[in-house]
Amino acid sequence: MNHEGHEGHEGHEDSGYSTRKEAFALFASFVVLYVIAPLTMTAHAQERFDAGAHVAVARSSEFDDTDTGIGGWLSWHPTALIGADAEMTVYPASFPNDNGFSSSRIEGLFGVTVGPRLAGLRPFVRLRPGFLTFRGQPVVCILIFPPPLSCELATGRTLFALDLGGGVELFPTNRAVIRVDVGDRILRYPGPSFRNGRATQDSFYGHDFRLSAGAGVRF
Repeated sequence: MNHEGHEGHEGHEDSGYSTRKEAFALFASFVVLYVIAPLTMTAHAQERFDAGAHVAVARSSEFDDTDTGIGGWLSWHPTALIGADAEMTVYPASFPNDNGFSSSRIEGLFGVTVGPRLAGLRPFVRLRPGFLTFRGQPVVCILIFPPPLSCELATGRTLFALDLGGGVELFPTNRAVIRVDVGDRILRYPGPSFRNGRATQDSFYGHDFRLSAGAGVRF
């Protein structure tokens, strides 16, 4: 009798376990069908591209000068929250002054923006690694070691760049976008080099304040 009762108790537990499994399966199906699926469809419906032109201003902490450039950007937004960003900028003037070591600079930044789409605007933060290429021009350099940093860059160097910051996108119409962003452009300078009256044996990082503003179209 006790043995049969024990078997009946085990059968009752198995039945309860199966019921819980079925309930969990139904709940999971509900989540997939009524929560995840609509979010996925909405995200896909919000997929878009935008492209535009901008003016960028960078303040160099290393050379204490301001650089102004023009360029363009292309962004892909697979969802309303996330964007993939590609931006190119040309700084056409001599740097850091009229007789500077660089005739022009080319900047490329590629990364992501993250921010919610609100009514008529989208605030965002961004992370964009990339590069800054110095196009050199002849300058007078003294023969010392390590060489002055300006002489190193005058040979035509490409530096690693990392852009950290944020901004806002404004949507005055369904097809137009206005974009303003600000951040810290981090540059990795080569070493060894002579800078600010002292020798630096290793490569080092400089921080530039960078501001850009532009307008474009959405499609």
